[in-house]
Amino acid sequence: MVDLLVTYLHMTEPPRGAPILTPDLGTSITREMPCAEAYLPLYRAVGDHVKWDHRLRMSRDELTQFLNAASTHVYVLRRNNEAVGLCEFEGVGRPDIELVHFGVVPAIQGRGLGRYLLDRALRAVWSYGPRRIWLHTDTNDHRNALATYMRAGFEMYRRQVETFPD
Repeated sequence: MVDLLVTYLHMTEPPRGAPILTPDLGTSITREMPCAEAYLPLYRAVGDHVKWDHRLRMSRDELTQFLNAASTHVYVLRRNNEAVGLCEFEGVGRPDIELVHFGVVPAIQGRGLGRYLLDRALRAVWSYGPRRIWLHTDTNDHRNALATYMRAGFEMYRRQVETFPD
């Protein structure tokens, strides 16, 4: 068992100001409905170094059902047509939408592409008229995760130590 500091954040209004422009001309962001075979390599590439395992513990049928659900939105960042980031929401169409997974592969971190992906994905999901978008981040996540979320407009509403299987 391992104890992690978990921070819960939420947004109660859409991002303000102009959308963030792409810092790289070879990039695009699209909402995709990937099959499990396309999704899992990207999930691992983005999340292995921060110990993501939630989707890896799902059966293939559960994962396929999740990815095909109307309330699941996966926004993929592509650079020169290669998938290099994802922003995954659960509960789209409901009052409270969870931002479940967000990140870019380590090789492109620090170039502003994550901020660009997050901004564009949040603006797209806000078009569904939720009451709020929420997330949690923990001490395993990237060292800049909390600052990135707060810069995007999220506000902290709870912090606590939680115990997880090792």
